[in-house]
Amino acid sequence: MALKAHRAGRLRRLWVDETRPLLQGARLTAYEAARNGMAYTLLTDNAAGSLFEAGEVDAVLIGADRIAADGSVANKVGSYPLAVLARYHHVPFIVVAPVTTVDPDTPDGASIEVEQRSSHEVTELTALPQGPAFGIEAGGGIPVAPLGTQAYNPAFDVTPPELVTAIVTEEGVLSPVTAEGIAGLWGGSRDGRVRVE
Repeated sequence: MALKAHRAGRLRRLWVDETRPLLQGARLTAYEAARNGMAYTLLTDNAAGSLFEAGEVDAVLIGADRIAADGSVANKVGSYPLAVLARYHHVPFIVVAPVTTVDPDTPDGASIEVEQRSSHEVTELTALPQGPAFGIEAGGGIPVAPLGTQAYNPAFDVTPPELVTAIVTEEGVLSPVTAEGIAGLWGGSRDGRVRVE
């Protein structure tokens, strides 16, 4: 959606959360934005609130690792706080994902098991995958917290459907997000348009 808005001349600036601790936003989203000539700015995850307060955010777009049958969305950690900020500031919170992320066997967000990742990803600077776009090698194993520090490091968080303005898939746009609408998306894909596994 951001690329489409950019090509239509409707994207003034793409704000890219770094997505700690694995920095997918910095490494992947920023790379794609640069490659496509978008105006973008990378920000620390906890700086998003000040952008909302300043009126600099018109919409939030996220992906999804899984969408439960009730419309709850599991995505990279930090998605839920953005949804709360978006709701408070009356900004649309839009999930853009293929219909294959819909999991009809997961009834709701509470049924999604959240993986806890290693504390070392937070307590140490570790090597990250590098490529020609980055130019330098990342450091590895450099402590940034006292030895033995435990870290809360969930791989993703879950946003409830009432905080999601719309879900955009190749099957269309679902708004408002309801269990019935999710069933229709998944049911349509079962009719042969898209296979859900």
